[in-house]
Amino acid sequence: MRLTSFTDYGLRMLMRMASDPDRAFSTADMADEFGLSRNHLAKIMQHLARAGLVETRRGGGGGAVLARAPGEIRLGALIRLLEEGQVLVECLAPGTNDCTLDGRCRLKSRLRSAEAAFLADLDRSTLADLALDQPTAN
Repeated sequence: MRLTSFTDYGLRMLMRMASDPDRAFSTADMADEFGLSRNHLAKIMQHLARAGLVETRRGGGGGAVLARAPGEIRLGALIRLLEEGQVLVECLAPGTNDCTLDGRCRLKSRLRSAEAAFLADLDRSTLADLALDQPTAN
């Protein structure tokens, strides 16, 4: 299974935020830290905020903070949220399935089962399990 860059970057942002949950992170700072587009990270941050995973604050000292404790956020739920609308293969997409094998194919049920097992395994871990170690001062 391949996750989208949207999910990859969203997970990185959340892992960074979980490593220092009392700090407000700006998308500009995270973009610099990760070497990624600020605009792309801003879109991801908006998605996370609409889902209630982060709270954003404007102005001096502003930025984003986790809305819940990292130990309460399941990884499977994050993947489901960030991969929303993405299907493993085209034939699993509701309403746009143009597969000529549909109705005869045994692969679709296997893929659904594998995807469910993948997400169930991730549901056993939380964002707290992935929090980044703090850099040590020299």
